[in-house]
Amino acid sequence: MVESYLGEEFNLTGKNPSDEALKRWRKAVTLVKNHSRRFRHVADLDKRSIHQDRFTKIKENLRVTFLTVRAAMRFMDGGTHPDNHKPKDAKVSDFRNNPDKLASMVQNYDMKTLLSLGGVDGIAKAVEVSIDEGVKSNDFSVRQETYGVNKYTEKPSKSFFMFVWEALHDLTLIILIVCALVSIGVGLATEGWPDGIYDGLGILLSILLVVTVTAVSDYKQSLQFKDLDKEKKKISCHVTRDGGRMKVSIYDLVVGDVVHLSIGDQVPADGIFISGYSLLIDESSLTGESHAVNIDNKKPFLLGGTKVQDGSAKMLVAAVGMRTEWGKLMETLSEEGENETPLQVKLNGVATIIGKIGLGFAVLTFLVLTVRFLIEKALRNEFSSWTSSDAMSMLDYFATAVTIIVVAVPEGLPLAVTLSLAFAMKKLMDDKALVRHLTACETMGSSTCICTDKTGTLTTNHMVVDKIWVSGKTKDVKEPSELSQDLSTTILECIFECTSAEVVKDKDGKTSILGSPTESAILEYGLLLGGDFSTIRGAIKVIKMEPFNSAKKKMSVIVCLPDGQIRAFCKGASEIVLGMCDKIVDVSGEVVSMSDEKAKLITDVIKTFADNALRTLCLAYSDVEDGFNMQKDIPKDSYVLLAVIGIKDPLRPGVKEAVETCSAAGITVRMVTGDNIHTARAIAKECGILTEGGLAIEGPEFRAKTTQEKSILAPRIQVMARSSPTDKLDLVKHLRGLSEVVAVTGDGTNDAPALHESDIGFAMGIAGTEVAKEQADVIVMDDDFATIVKVAKWGRAVYINIQKFVQFQLTVNIVALMINFVSACITGSAPLTAVQLLWVNLIMDTLGALALATEPPNDGLMARPPVKQSESFITKTMWRNILGQSVYQMAILFVLNFAGKTILNLQGPDATAVLNTFIFNTFVFCQVFNEVNSRDMDKINVFRGMFSSWIFIGVTVSTVVFQVIIVEFLGTFASTVPLNWELWLLSIALGSVGMPIAVILKCFPIKPVVHDGYEILSAGPESV
Repeated sequence: MVESYLGEEFNLTGKNPSDEALKRWRKAVTLVKNHSRRFRHVADLDKRSIHQDRFTKIKENLRVTFLTVRAAMRFMDGGTHPDNHKPKDAKVSDFRNNPDKLASMVQNYDMKTLLSLGGVDGIAKAVEVSIDEGVKSNDFSVRQETYGVNKYTEKPSKSFFMFVWEALHDLTLIILIVCALVSIGVGLATEGWPDGIYDGLGILLSILLVVTVTAVSDYKQSLQFKDLDKEKKKISCHVTRDGGRMKVSIYDLVVGDVVHLSIGDQVPADGIFISGYSLLIDESSLTGESHAVNIDNKKPFLLGGTKVQDGSAKMLVAAVGMRTEWGKLMETLSEEGENETPLQVKLNGVATIIGKIGLGFAVLTFLVLTVRFLIEKALRNEFSSWTSSDAMSMLDYFATAVTIIVVAVPEGLPLAVTLSLAFAMKKLMDDKALVRHLTACETMGSSTCICTDKTGTLTTNHMVVDKIWVSGKTKDVKEPSELSQDLSTTILECIFECTSAEVVKDKDGKTSILGSPTESAILEYGLLLGGDFSTIRGAIKVIKMEPFNSAKKKMSVIVCLPDGQIRAFCKGASEIVLGMCDKIVDVSGEVVSMSDEKAKLITDVIKTFADNALRTLCLAYSDVEDGFNMQKDIPKDSYVLLAVIGIKDPLRPGVKEAVETCSAAGITVRMVTGDNIHTARAIAKECGILTEGGLAIEGPEFRAKTTQEKSILAPRIQVMARSSPTDKLDLVKHLRGLSEVVAVTGDGTNDAPALHESDIGFAMGIAGTEVAKEQADVIVMDDDFATIVKVAKWGRAVYINIQKFVQFQLTVNIVALMINFVSACITGSAPLTAVQLLWVNLIMDTLGALALATEPPNDGLMARPPVKQSESFITKTMWRNILGQSVYQMAILFVLNFAGKTILNLQGPDATAVLNTFIFNTFVFCQVFNEVNSRDMDKINVFRGMFSSWIFIGVTVSTVVFQVIIVEFLGTFASTVPLNWELWLLSIALGSVGMPIAVILKCFPIKPVVHDGYEILSAGPESV
């Protein structure tokens, strides 16, 4: 009903809305009591534009500088004058304890100075570190003092008093403060001290209470966001320290650290290339240039904030924190707020419409009271004589009208969304899900599809080699090895050289493996065969390496063996590597040609492994004759197949149940994996993803289809195997084109486009690269699929909780407006005073939001299909409950207002005061019980889970206790008088009648709308 009056400007897309769309809805919000508070958690577009312009200018200056320096370097390299290559005179001692000089050398790409110092070894000498041993732990604090910490200057967070100051910016509260001060001034002049100050002081104390509670709520909310922001910025990297490799936070890096870089990493500081293979750096974050840069010994400078697009390397840190270009760049950015969510925008529109209605009622109330007052004066022939008492009456009328605006403008509606989302994000962080964007938590409540990876998400990612096929035989790894010495040596060389992982020992001599789970499993198998990682690596020289990536699905390396033989090793996806082989090691250990029959036999072995849910990889080698030219690629054919490895990666506990939960909730789970289709099918069946009638397809097959065919196939696909990142992106686009709300998981650098394209992107916290995390909306800290389901559950809880709060607040709005307006029209006075209305506003706004918008989810939320994003937020069920409760409350209050003295047999001079206090008390208890009713909009049992929600219990008890204090002890300020126990019981009884009325209302079900095969819930997703 209300939403039907909202314009198109309030329909915001869930992800990446344009600035024009954001500006349109802001202009449409015309009635705001407190601009700074209402828009605190939305993007400040003006500041964003200013900072973005500054950011762009700095990036452009950096781009020009870098291009100029590189052009100069190319010019000098191509020159014929010998002086061009003569290094500058530079001493190692000049750079010792001189962080500015080190930083300047890196940022200016000063190769001449670097060469004059003896290259990276000279810099290591200058910063007093061994490249092999790394920084010593006991030097850590000294290095931070000398060279600085790896942090950039951030804007200080707001203090509690800043939130108090913001809360005081409410225009209606400012007007009431002025009214209160005038009231005190007039009161002192007419009634003297202290009687003359009570009315005004009562308003001031009420305002103080409202401001304090609001500021406390907002401050705690800001602390939650601050904690979440800290979690977002946690980035780790691998370094060599004390002679061993370890994982540390990038904020703990110091100059002299030796950092290990691999695909998808963010370069954590400025540094110098030590060694590595095929290192390709994306500098677009600094310069805006889309072309990646090759980094090697000739171009060794690495800048913080850039990304590793391909390859691997070791880097010596030369500058940290504010001495890096990235640090200076980040300092220019301030917190301009996050883009608002669709629900926030919609509720801002609803608040505007309701606020305008409330403003109209407030003006009418003031006019009616004023006109009646003037007519009465005229009838008494007192129109020409005005007293201070008359001025006080007019002031009271004005204060009442302003307070009606305070109550009527539901400022808390959009803020309740932020409160609920902040609470959900904090709880999800405890559940190992870090929500990076508010919109994601809200959107996940409407998700209809999850495209998930297999490895590490559905499975444990604790991989072990289970079976191996070698020399024509399939063996269990637990069986003793019967391989010949030569074959065993070749396999170990392939395992230990063709890897990006490392075997390290800690101080106690304990061996551990650092690397991806797949790499670790293979290295562990190599150690099980009796191989010595350090000995083999030390004896063989690596010439060139091509690290694994998801596009090639293989890793290759060229090495020089101790006897001088040049050999290529290859490891990767079984069918890819098998296709590169034309020879095989037979049963006798001899290298023989691979016939079609043998190729089919190996294919059958791979299928058997895959059918048993084993991940398959092949190892192969090729001897290179006549040397190897570094300018050439590593051979892509003529390999000898060494072995087929079957890696076991068991399902995570609870995955099957989580998939079943998704199915019951109307969420389709699709597995998108790079694994063999047979392995993918086996795992998908095991966890319940692949069902009867479901389609399992390979990425290349899907890729070859036409656009129309893809759109027909996409809804049926349950498994996509051997998929590339492009296939995943294509699938996401087609599903979204079919009006699906798509969640996508990803961990690799190449998953970034799909994560960005999806409605909700999930990056893996353990296996995920920094590039993937940067594009994600949610980071799954434990890489567990069950955690994604928790996010969906909380997303639905947020939606339902806001609906509960809106239902509760609109009921209070309607009753408070009508009771004061009608009473003003008929009796010439409003039964609820300014102080009482301020207390009611606190109950329905801040306290109501705390109680209802922070309720935890229950299992029933995942028992129904998701609500379509296009559905009306304020549903027919909600209107049934709002109008039913409003009619009851107004009937009771009107009867009491007009016939209360007779019904309650109130007599004496204080009868009116007792009646008004009783009306106020009954009204408050109606809201207390209606708050309990609002816990569930459809079901009769509203007490389920109530006593486990300590915030709800705390708010309810606090409301009741403070109501007793107001009535019994603060009458002088709140215009109340103490009530006897009979009237107290009657107030509570009348309030509690709202509960059986709610039961009766719920016996009149609202017919659900059938839409596109889904049954849309009138009250949200919950139906139990």
